[in-house]
Amino acid sequence: MQHANMLLRVIVQPQADFEKWAAAQRLDGPSDLRIESARATFLSLSCVNCHTVTGTSASGTFGPDLSHLMSRETLGSGVIPNTPENLRAWVKDPQAIKPGNLMPNMQLNARELDEVVTYLSSLK
Repeated sequence: MQHANMLLRVIVQPQADFEKWAAAQRLDGPSDLRIESARATFLSLSCVNCHTVTGTSASGTFGPDLSHLMSRETLGSGVIPNTPENLRAWVKDPQAIKPGNLMPNMQLNARELDEVVTYLSSLK
């Protein structure tokens, strides 16, 4: 239903810049002890069944790898800019932003939503 809204970007860079970017993408997702409870909340939810964050127990293969989520310009395959506000809206109810996408509304309570967004926002 949403293939027409999958906006893929091609960014042309000098070879050295591309190699630096590619190497950074292979690194484990960042870990910040100040948000350990947010990380623990994310890892306790079923998000990990679909998504991967390298260096954690999240090893799903169905959804996008979130290891460096905040290094991306957009969310939802290009549907909205990747901003903290849009990330929160996407996690809260992805169907409201991109009807028919395969990510379900997880029905997170306010604390879970805050913590998941805090954790995801740290993944640069």
